[in-house]
Amino acid sequence: MRTKKKSLLVVVVFVLFSFSCFCISRMAQSRNQLINCRNHILGFKESLLSLKNRSEKNTRDIMKALIQMKLEITQRGNLSEILDEKKVDILSRNQIISDRFEAFKFFFPHLRNMGKIYPDVIISKGKSGASFALGIPTMRRGNHTYLKQTLASVIYRMTPTEEKDSVVIVSVSDNNEDYLNYVVGMIKTTFKRQVKSGSLEVISVPTFLYQTLLQGKQMAYESDQIDSWKIKQVLDFCILMLYAQPKARYYLQLEDDIIAEKMYFTKMSKFVNSIIPNDWLLIEFSILGFIGNLFRSEDLSEFVHFFLMFYQEKPIGLLLHDI
Repeated sequence: MRTKKKSLLVVVVFVLFSFSCFCISRMAQSRNQLINCRNHILGFKESLLSLKNRSEKNTRDIMKALIQMKLEITQRGNLSEILDEKKVDILSRNQIISDRFEAFKFFFPHLRNMGKIYPDVIISKGKSGASFALGIPTMRRGNHTYLKQTLASVIYRMTPTEEKDSVVIVSVSDNNEDYLNYVVGMIKTTFKRQVKSGSLEVISVPTFLYQTLLQGKQMAYESDQIDSWKIKQVLDFCILMLYAQPKARYYLQLEDDIIAEKMYFTKMSKFVNSIIPNDWLLIEFSILGFIGNLFRSEDLSEFVHFFLMFYQEKPIGLLLHDI
C-alpha cells in the first residue's frame, strides 16, 4: 500500500515538475516574442523618422526649386515687359516690334514673309499696369454706327478712380480709310480727357493681314464651313487680345454695339476680387456669346493659340464652349 502511495507521489511530483518546466518555457518564449515585437516597433519608428526626415528635406528642396523657378519667371516677365514697352513713336503708325504676334506665322505659313505682324497704333500713351483692359473691335455697319454710344456708356459709367485703373482699346478692324478717320476724329473730339490720360487707345489692323488670311482660307477650304466674316471676327479678337495682354491684369471682351449698365465696372471689380481661390479660367458677365467674357491677361496667349487652331470650324463663341 505504501509502495502505491510512493509511486503516486512520484507521478504527481513528475507532473508538477513537467508543468513547471512547460510554463517556464512558455514564459521564456513569450518574453522573446515581446522583445522581438519591441525591436520591430523600434525599427518601424526609426524607419518612419527617417522617412519623415527625407520627406521634409525633399519638401525643402522642392520649395527652393519653386522659389528659384518663380524668381526666374518673374525676371523673364520683367524683361519681356521692358522689351514690350520699347515703342517707336507710339502716336505714329509705325509698327511696334513684339514676338507675341509671331504665333500668326506658325498657324498661317503664308504670312512668314510679311515681316513683323503688329497692329498700327493710332492713339496711345503706352499705358500699362492697369487692372482691367477693355477691348472693343469696330467696323462699318452700313450707314449706322453705335461706337460713340458704346464708348460713352463704357467710359462715363466708371468712377474717376476706375478710369485711372483701366484702359479702353478700340480696334478698327476695317480696311476702309474713311471709317478709320471717322473713328479717330470722333474719339479725339468726344473723349479728349481720356485720350490725354492714356485711358483710351485706338489701333488699326493692317489690311494685308485680312486679305492674306481670307484668301488663304478660301484656297484651303472650298466648302466654306463658316462665313468669312466670322473668320475675320475670330482674328479681330485674337489681335486685340494680344495687343491688350501686357497692359492690364484682366481683359474684358466687348463689342461696338453694346450699352454698359450703371456701375458695371464697380460690380465687376468687386466680384472678381471676391473670388477665393482665384483660380478661375474665365468669367462670363453676359449671355451674348463672346461679349462680356473676362480673362486673365496671362492666359490670353493660350486662348489665342486655341482660337487660331480651330478658327475655320466654329464661331469664336462656340469655340469658347469647347474649352
